[in-house]
Amino acid sequence: MNISATLNVFKLFRDPALCLPHATISNFNQLPIPVSKAFASARKGQEPDIRAVVLDKDNCFAKPKESTVWKPYEDKFQALREAYPGSRLLIVSNSAGTDDDRGGRDAETLQDSTGVQVLRHSTKKPGCGAEILSYFRNAPDTGVTMPSQIAIVGDRLFTDVMMANMVGSWGIWVKDGVVQEKGLVRPLAITNGDNA
Repeated sequence: MNISATLNVFKLFRDPALCLPHATISNFNQLPIPVSKAFASARKGQEPDIRAVVLDKDNCFAKPKESTVWKPYEDKFQALREAYPGSRLLIVSNSAGTDDDRGGRDAETLQDSTGVQVLRHSTKKPGCGAEILSYFRNAPDTGVTMPSQIAIVGDRLFTDVMMANMVGSWGIWVKDGVVQEKGLVRPLAITNGDNA
């Protein structure tokens, strides 16, 4: 169960805008590179200084419960790795890398198949913002000194986008994802971590 999402959803009563993305794309292939271009219209043509990118896995760049980049997204994923090399690109999943990932096997498999670091975190999204900030601040090659230099890309409004807003980062909502689910329920669903 995702206790973090369950508890943090109550913050929406006070501030419903926490689940509003700064930018929306239909699918991963529409992610602009550099990622800062996604936010130019929100800032009257000025692009923010994005130095690092966080990617959700399931239904963002991979099929749920799979540890490889979905074939149609491989070129975009590689371009993103080149634009944000080393520690500047991070995968944060509510499955791989969490305490539910016994021995970190899923995180290791995902890291090996993508070539991108997977965050090991004990608190699931949206509550792991401090762990993400700590990761980037402790990685000298990122140059990240503040949360506004990070973009968070994911398919869940209540986990990925809400986390971006809670920590002061930029949130990009992948509206349709790899597996297209129709209706309002999927993007707003609080999951047990299997597909977040």
